Amino acid sequence: MPLHPQAKAVLEKMAEMGLPPRHEQTPEFARTNSATPPDPGPEVAKVEDRDVPGPAGGVPVRIYTPEGQGPFPILVWYHGGGWVVGSRDSVDGTCRRMCVGSGAVVVSVDYRLAPEHKFPAAAEDSYAATRWAAENAASLNADSTRLAVGGESAGGNLAAVVPLMARDRGGPAIVYQLMVYPVTERNFNTGSYSSNADGYGLTHLGMAWYWDHYMAQDSDAENPYAAPMKASDLSGLPPAMVITAEYDPLRDEGEAYAARLQAAGVPTVCTRYDGQIHLFYALPDIIDDGAKAVAQACDALKAAFAGQTVAADN
Repeated sequence: MPLHPQAKAVLEKMAEMGLPPRHEQTPEFARTNSATPPDPGPEVAKVEDRDVPGPAGGVPVRIYTPEGQGPFPILVWYHGGGWVVGSRDSVDGTCRRMCVGSGAVVVSVDYRLAPEHKFPAAAEDSYAATRWAAENAASLNADSTRLAVGGESAGGNLAAVVPLMARDRGGPAIVYQLMVYPVTERNFNTGSYSSNADGYGLTHLGMAWYWDHYMAQDSDAENPYAAPMKASDLSGLPPAMVITAEYDPLRDEGEAYAARLQAAGVPTVCTRYDGQIHLFYALPDIIDDGAKAVAQACDALKAAFAGQTVAADN
């Protein structure tokens, strides 16, 4: 379908900022000059910043606790930004919405960024924080048997990678993985990379810039913990939801990963939001489909936490 008018308006606002394209920026410039409008999000019962043990020292996290009586389920959230930009601050509104909508304690992970910390730093930090959340659930007024992971874009990549790591390393047990327009491989030859190469926010050259900063060596693109599509076996992973956007270079790789999960026997819901762009999920106050997708994701999480089958309807 045509580009949604609300998505078109967002792209026009971003263009008005007059920033150079991402692939012409330095990481420092990109971190300072975000094109994403602020999203305050709703109030929650409690917000706490702390550091948790990681492979190279403390990993900063932000913990959101919902209203009500615990113990609550847990959602570990990984921010987007191509492994180069983004922070727990950049997804504060999203995490608040996920906390309220899913009724879960949300642990937002501020993993180390590339290129200062190349692969596998982001993946290892994310896994360590997830393991910490499971092992310390009681101190969070939470239930380690109802642990899910989620994220957008590069965060969606980590939400695919952490369950692979958990399966391969003997835990923690994860009941659901939510991947919003995830990066699943370094493959610039898909149809969506061709049709959405430029003009829709995230670009082909921008994604190449992210990958170049993230990888320590070219062979990292074949490592399943960087590119989960490269995993030879996807069996034994938790049920999944993959959300994609029509006008997004990452559309096809997200949908291909969902198909591979389904083929491996993993219950998987895959929903494409037609007319939408990368980032729409993070803009529910501006893009109605963003609010719809957040509600879909929260409903799926609530069902998974209750041990129910997640419906495919959106």
